[in-house]
This record gives sequence, C-alpha cells and structure tokens, in this order.
Amino acid sequence: MKIRYHGHACLQLHTGGKSLVIDPFLSGNPVATVKPDDIRTDAVLLTHAHMDHILDAAPIAKANNDAPVVSIVELAAYMSWQGVKNAIGMNMGGTFDLGFAKAKMVQAFHSSGIVVEETKQIMYAGMPAGFLIFAEGLTILHAGDTSLFADMKMIGERHPIDVAFLPIGDFYTMGPEDGLQAAEWYNAKLTVPIHHSTFPGINQDAEQFVRRLEERGLKGKAMAPGDELEV
Repeated sequence: MKIRYHGHACLQLHTGGKSLVIDPFLSGNPVATVKPDDIRTDAVLLTHAHMDHILDAAPIAKANNDAPVVSIVELAAYMSWQGVKNAIGMNMGGTFDLGFAKAKMVQAFHSSGIVVEETKQIMYAGMPAGFLIFAEGLTILHAGDTSLFADMKMIGERHPIDVAFLPIGDFYTMGPEDGLQAAEWYNAKLTVPIHHSTFPGINQDAEQFVRRLEERGLKGKAMAPGDELEV
C-alpha cells in the first residue's frame, strides 16, 4: 500500500490497483502540490463538512466516472445536491465495503456545518468522524478533525492500527500536547501528524512532534505535501 499526503488533511491511499482519497482540499490549499484535475481515484471519503475538507470532493468524484463519495448521511445529501450521483450516506460505527478496501466510521469531536455566505445561513451537516481503512491486511486511521477524547484508547485497543494520521494544528483541532496523548492511546505502529502549517494560526513543528513521540517510545514520521509513504 502507498499513501500520498496532499497537504492539510488530504490523503490518497493506493491499494490493489485502486485508490481512495480522503478530505480533498487542493484548489484552496496554498501548500498543495497537485490540483483537483490531477487526482484519479475510485472513491472519495469525507470526515466532515468544513470547506477545508470537502471543497474539491464533488469535482473530483464527477471527473472520475462518478466515483462514490462516502460520508455521514447529512453530508452525503449535500454532496448529491452538488451533482454527485453516487453519494453514500453512512453513520457512526458503520463499515462500508468499497470492494478494494473497507471503511469504518469512528468518532471525532469537532463541529460540522456548511456556511452559506449568500443567505447568511449555516447548514447542519451531521456529526464529524474519522475513518479506519482496512486493506491488504493493514489498518489505517484518519482521525478526522478532532479534540482529545478518552475513547481513542478503546479504538486503539479494538483495532490494532498500522498508521495513524492525527491532526496537531491546534486552535481548530487538538494541538501537539493532546496529539501526543492521542498517539499513545491509538498506539499505532506509526503516527503521522497532519492538519498543521496550512494557514497562519495552525503552524506547528512536525519534526519536533515526531521527536517527542520517539521520547515516548512511539514511532512517527513527518510528511510534507506531496510525500509518499509505503506501508
């Protein structure tokens, strides 16, 4: 399996000749190394409805022969209104079989809504989530945008995780201190910090975070946008 980091919270997993992309935010991302038109994928997964996670989801899905978009049910309805023909709405604790991988929706503590500037309205878009991806005998965690919560330990105990992608930006999500505790509780074989250094206000030193993981006996890896990891 190969995992490419496209910056912010966007990951693309390549497995079994197929790929899935999580939280595509490229056209509005100042540090992204690819454009939405560059992405070829068989599925799109969305953790929650904020624009820095869904901005390019519909264009990518429609450009890739109507690739399915998998998300919480309310966000799936919104995606269908954006012209996504195969918007799959699931819910917390459920697992969806993509054929080449399985995606289990797990908890994240955050907010999730769509701000409609024109009408000054906020659309409720369901609960935020993370995803456990199962493929090739591996388990990959995208924690979503989240704060620290104690059930991270339960998730790690019930699902031995090979690679965990955790937000550390602070302000909008947990910061490095809480991220270290989350890494201990998830207890992945490898932890990768994400959702940092995209905009002012969430700048963090990912290399320092990795060094602090290693001080706790945990393995980490800092990835820059465009970097690829082979698992």
